[in-house]
Order: sequence, then C-alpha cells, then structure tokens
Amino acid sequence: MGHAGMAAAAVRYLRSAGAPTVAGPVEALPRPDLRAVREDERAPVDPARFRRVLGHFATGVTVVTAPAAGDPAGPAGFACQSFASLSLDPPLICFMVGRTSTTWPRIARAGVFCVNVLGAHQGDLCRGFAVSGADKFAGVVYDAAPASGSPRLAGAAAWIDCTVHAVHTGGDHLIVVGRVDALGANDDEVRPLLFHKGRFLT
Repeated sequence: MGHAGMAAAAVRYLRSAGAPTVAGPVEALPRPDLRAVREDERAPVDPARFRRVLGHFATGVTVVTAPAAGDPAGPAGFACQSFASLSLDPPLICFMVGRTSTTWPRIARAGVFCVNVLGAHQGDLCRGFAVSGADKFAGVVYDAAPASGSPRLAGAAAWIDCTVHAVHTGGDHLIVVGRVDALGANDDEVRPLLFHKGRFLT
C-alpha cells in the first residue's frame, strides 16, 4: 500500500470512529529524502574504540539454532547477542550475524531457526556455541521446537521459533528478520545471561 492508500485507509478509520475529517481527496505525505552515505562523508571511527564504547550497552545473550534439514553436519547454531524484537503485528524479531559466518549459510538453507534466550547459568553453554569448527551440540540437551524442528535448548529462559522472513545487508553484518511461528518461556524464574564490557555479568 502506497502513501496515498495508507492515508485513505486512515481517513476511513477516523470516519468510522466518528472523528471529524476534512472532505475531499486525501493528499499523500511527501516521501522522505533517503540516500546512502558516501565514502567521503564517513567519519573516521577507530574499530577498537567503537567496540569499547558500544560495550557499555548491556545485552542479553542468545543461541540461534537451526535443524539439520538434510545437512550431514547435523544441526547448526551460534551464540548471538545482537538480537531484538521488531514488530508486534506481524510478530517479527531480528538478529545480526557477521557476513563471514560459516554457520549462517546453513541456517539460511534450512529457512527456519529458533532463538534460545540463555539464562545466567548458561555461560559455559554460550562459550561452546561461540567457537568455530567444533561439534557445538556435543553433550547439549535439547528437543525440537514445535514449528521448525530447530534445537530448543534445555534450561533456556525463553525460546522463539521462526521462519526466515527477510535478510538485509548492514555493513559487515547481515540483518536477519524472522517471523515468529511459536514461542514460550521457562516456567521457572530464570535470571538472564547478560553481556557487558566484554564479559558476562554475574
């Protein structure tokens, strides 16, 4: 729906609610002027300083998993702190993953994933999923998430079962949007695992 269509729908709603509206055609709002930042406009920011300053923002920690889906390497998963809710209607979440990730292509092929929100007691589990080249699921207890079949990790504070909805580029990362198909939380009170200034908060 374009700007004019959205404006017309808003006017119809206001009329049905009894709100006064102006008679006549509905004018579309002007489209904002959007453009990419040119290379010569980029402010020089030292990567180490960028990481250090942004580390002051405490985040929760998740493990994003996907089913094997015919992959002989088995299920896929990686630790991810760049995660957020995005939309209520439709229900969408997003996470960010490095473009050099070797796990993301496996999740993309599956087309589905489960976000496991880790509890404070799961720091070691998180470290296991943060390494490359190892069998990350060795000794890990999990069952299948109801919609996607992705690994749902035992003891997690919450889980969100998703279908890949969209993927956008964001510098050296990809922004993955997931449509939520099912979700749930641990019935027990589980304190969240938090990451701050390069380490877990205890």
